[in-house]
Amino acid sequence: MDDLSKVAVAIADPVRREILMMLRRTPLTAGDIAARFAISRPAVSRHLRVLRENGLVRDQQIGRHRRYSLVRSGLDDLTAWLTQFDTQRVDWSQRLAALETEVHRTRRDRKRVEPANDHSKEGTA
Repeated sequence: MDDLSKVAVAIADPVRREILMMLRRTPLTAGDIAARFAISRPAVSRHLRVLRENGLVRDQQIGRHRRYSLVRSGLDDLTAWLTQFDTQRVDWSQRLAALETEVHRTRRDRKRVEPANDHSKEGTA
């Protein structure tokens, strides 16, 4: 089985996807991860093993605890494959340049309108 297929199988399970979501912010111990699920600790350990064996998480022994962290590069093949189907890719540099142009245009137009509004307010007040 190729790496892409292994990752796809590993993330097919909703518990494993949730574990990856938890680890995207900070490493967690196996106990911290298990505490967030209604399933048994051995079941969580099996999910962690699948993720580790497929290169999505790494573990480190710290005293009596095992701490898990996300291996972001483990998702690279899947990300590359999925981008083939992205029909709405956004060129952010182009969009931000257009936004900047619109902001300048709006400021310019306001400056043209504001003096006229100030005089009209004075005459009606």
